[in-house]
Amino acid sequence: MTALLERPPDTSQVRQASNVALTALAPAAWGTTYAVTTELLPPGHPLFSGLMRALPAGLVGLALTRVLPRGAWWWKAAVLGVLNIGALYPLLFVAAERLPGGVAATLGATQPLLVAGIAAAVLHDRPTLWRWAWGVAGVVGVGLVVLGPGARLDVVGVVAGLGGTASMAAGIVLLKRWGRPAGVGPLALASWQLVGGGLALVPLVLVGEGVPQRIDSGAVAGYLWLGSMGGLIAHMLWSRGIGRLPVGASAPLVLLSPLVAAVVGVVLGESLSLPQTLGFVLALAAMLAAQLDAPGWGKWRGRR
Repeated sequence: MTALLERPPDTSQVRQASNVALTALAPAAWGTTYAVTTELLPPGHPLFSGLMRALPAGLVGLALTRVLPRGAWWWKAAVLGVLNIGALYPLLFVAAERLPGGVAATLGATQPLLVAGIAAAVLHDRPTLWRWAWGVAGVVGVGLVVLGPGARLDVVGVVAGLGGTASMAAGIVLLKRWGRPAGVGPLALASWQLVGGGLALVPLVLVGEGVPQRIDSGAVAGYLWLGSMGGLIAHMLWSRGIGRLPVGASAPLVLLSPLVAAVVGVVLGESLSLPQTLGFVLALAAMLAAQLDAPGWGKWRGRR
């Protein structure tokens, strides 16, 4: 009798949850960047750190996969590399230098809303009111966590922060539109982007800030972490997830970055106030709710 009442597990839901969990590891890893940078890396060389995070990891990925782009994928990989790395890093570094960290993180939390707007124009996907509402809630939640009473606004910093966020948002949408070429895995695709973005950073490093005079063992460990888990592995999981999840489900996962950064801060001795804790819960709820289609609110339509 009990056996007759038991239902087999819904493999599609299990697969979806697995895809979400694996994809979420990427922004979770990116959330450690601030702590690694401030605790381990030489100060005053953010572009060099971005270069070390991208180019060596991309070359390792190419050596492992031994797969190069073909045909139109040479320029597509270059575009994705510039959007997701080459343009993103300098703009975010400018924002980080001219704005308090909380303001920069809050601007980054607008990415799901920017992705929704770009996807509507490029993919003809119309996000539901449900996802728009939770996208706004995510921004509010992150703002409560990271914005302090001394937060100040700088026009150049705000433009740079929104520009970097929009750059990655466009990269997400284009990656969803183009997919992956036949026979190419997510590791190879991530490697192409890292190499393309890293090469774009080379002239900026040489002209803008140069190489640190001293790189100690802590810096080496930091570069290895950023290049491996925060670089090659994270971008591989991100490329895989974007190919398997709807845009409206993958984009809100970036909210994990500032939330993980807040958790790392607590581990390092900081504390969260009651409003920050409520904001943390709100942002986490927004990220999870965006994975669902609420009854009566319509469905996320368009290409998958």
